[in-house]
Amino acid sequence: MTSADFSTVLPEVLLALYAMAVLLLGVYGGKDRLTGPITWTTVAALLLIAAMVGFGGPGERTAFGGTFIDDAFSRFAKVTLLIGAAAVLAMGSDYMIRRDMGRFEYPVLVCLSVTGMMIMVSSGDLMTLYMGLELQSFAIYILASIRRDSVKSTEAGMKYFVLGALSSGLLLYGASLTYGFSGTTQFAGILSAVGGAETLPVGLLFGLVFLIAGLAFKVSAVPFHMWTPDVYEGAPTPVTALLATAPKVAATALFARLVFDAFGTVTADWGQIVAFLSVASMFLGSVAAIGQRNIKRLMAYSSITHMGFALMGLAAGTEAGVQAMLIYMAVYVAMNVGTFAFILSMSRDGQPVTDIGALNMYAKGEPAKALAMLVLMFSLAGVPPMLGFFAKYGVLMAAVGAGMGWLAVLGAIASVIGAYYYLRLVYFMYFGAEGDALDTQMPAVRWALLMGSAAVMVLGVVNMFGVEGAAALAAEALVR
Repeated sequence: MTSADFSTVLPEVLLALYAMAVLLLGVYGGKDRLTGPITWTTVAALLLIAAMVGFGGPGERTAFGGTFIDDAFSRFAKVTLLIGAAAVLAMGSDYMIRRDMGRFEYPVLVCLSVTGMMIMVSSGDLMTLYMGLELQSFAIYILASIRRDSVKSTEAGMKYFVLGALSSGLLLYGASLTYGFSGTTQFAGILSAVGGAETLPVGLLFGLVFLIAGLAFKVSAVPFHMWTPDVYEGAPTPVTALLATAPKVAATALFARLVFDAFGTVTADWGQIVAFLSVASMFLGSVAAIGQRNIKRLMAYSSITHMGFALMGLAAGTEAGVQAMLIYMAVYVAMNVGTFAFILSMSRDGQPVTDIGALNMYAKGEPAKALAMLVLMFSLAGVPPMLGFFAKYGVLMAAVGAGMGWLAVLGAIASVIGAYYYLRLVYFMYFGAEGDALDTQMPAVRWALLMGSAAVMVLGVVNMFGVEGAAALAAEALVR
């Protein structure tokens, strides 16, 4: 390792060293007594690493012979996922302690998972890709089943692990086919092997299909979504919030990195596959969520729908499409942080509540929180002038600009269908039948995240150009 290599991977190294140091501290320092301080120290560490990455300077740097890439694209994705993970960790801290899940391993596992995500978005090689993906996945498998006395949590972890192993097998098989027909595992080498060919050789095409199938599982795209509702419902709610934010950013960024850096000259081949995943995800997620009564399962199908919209930007195969996808994911994280801050506070007599019927006439007792939730639901539905509308508008216009108007039309139809279940929650809060009221107390951090997220959905339109500028630089770095 040269000094240049080390400086390039310094954020990942620091986060990994921090995780190992905290693990030792927890083991030898009284275990779960230190959970609170360790959690908040971890939040600060994640935000410091985000600042370090964000202000790391322009340009592109590579490490370890091109297997690790630090560019504007990876920095945008890293800052987004680091801030999302820090917010989720902060708002779930008191929940984990009160539900007797306040183990010091929780923030450590989040740190290790985020380290894997950072490696994923900087991958320049199939082996680096797999290493980052598995580091992220193994940590989340454990987090999903961290409540050992809960059958649902154990079942969620087991389902996620078994299906995750299947997706890893698909990914590895695709990687072996790609290596066999290209003679290299580096993205740049695969791109050279593909050359200027308009269509891929059959062997490489099969390799690409299996690689995409493996990654489609990680973004919970249809038909590889089957794990999502059960894992979202069974995992502890703070873990569900994590699953819905940072890993989605990392997986979509890795998806884009792979198809553009390794197969960027044959966008017609993979564009069709991604377009199919997009349409299937948008419609299945929108339709399946309508019948859900459990708000965590509803948000699972919501995430499937939103991944369909994000993949629409990727399917366009253009710089504008990648820019729209990045903006969409940043807005998606902000919306979900606020929404899960509210879901974490849904309780009655100290017990968590997940049935959407519990929201009946919530606005009568808590008008400010109900208004914030209304803004978030409108934004998730894509109702103007909320920020979520502009995020959806961006991916739709990217599809139109790439000559895929049919995809944009289908996306608009799916968005109208999906609006029903978001607006139904608003209806319950303002016009539902009288019932037992939810508890009104909400920790200050969670209240601030709920209100801040709602404010961003309204006021963020003013500062949209700043995000667009950063996303444009990131897209330009990827689509060369």
